[in-house]
Amino acid sequence: MKNSTIIGIVLSLIAVLGGMVLKGAHLSSLLNPAAYMIIIVGTVSAVLIAFPMSELKKVGALFKIIFSEQKLPSREELISKFMEWASITRREGLLALEARVDEIEDNFLRNGMRMIIDGNDQDLVRDVLLEDIAATEDRHKAGALIFTQAGTYAPTLGVLGAVVGLVAALADMSDMAKLAHAIAGAFIATLLGIFTGYVLWHPMANRLKRISKAEIQIRLMMLEGLLSIQSGVSTIAINQKLSVFLTPTERLKLKEKEEGEGEQKA
Repeated sequence: MKNSTIIGIVLSLIAVLGGMVLKGAHLSSLLNPAAYMIIIVGTVSAVLIAFPMSELKKVGALFKIIFSEQKLPSREELISKFMEWASITRREGLLALEARVDEIEDNFLRNGMRMIIDGNDQDLVRDVLLEDIAATEDRHKAGALIFTQAGTYAPTLGVLGAVVGLVAALADMSDMAKLAHAIAGAFIATLLGIFTGYVLWHPMANRLKRISKAEIQIRLMMLEGLLSIQSGVSTIAINQKLSVFLTPTERLKLKEKEEGEGEQKA
């Protein structure tokens, strides 16, 4: 199980259910249909009010992103690829890269490569690609905001559910044992609201933001690489320029890899 989201959800369930058992609470108390209706249906209805259907249609795709490992290009591989392209450009010119365009899987990188091969002005290439990055970032923020808002609504609805449960419980105080059971059941809504809000929706929103940030960094790296190729800089200059996107550990690994390849060629 490589996805940390699944591991986190499993551990959170173990923590809550295990904690209830250790505290002496019966797990059967969780079987409270009214609490689930208030929290789940209430949260869904609040989100439906807050967001247009055009954005909510993407929720399924967002869940897929959350529960799957993102296949982003490796930054080290990108640097090696840009160094290779820069070497070809300096020897044969930009048009020599035309044969490599169809091999590029990433749409953003492929479109950017076509723009520089077609001889577009560098400022135009930068502006177009930056607009593409900004639009992508805005879409990602809108998706994460849905989960952030759900995480805000759910705990408040939990309080509402507890109030509704207490109103029902206090309506009949003739049987104290029954009253105590009803009061305990009333707080199940609060438990569900806090759990879904702070253990599910808010962390999922944060995960989407982290995934978005990683993708945007990759695209900014691609942009700098494309502009560097268009400018005709050397492979060493591209390496130095794009290495700023790497962590110190990644830079060290890349340097060791390059030195190893250099020794093999020698």
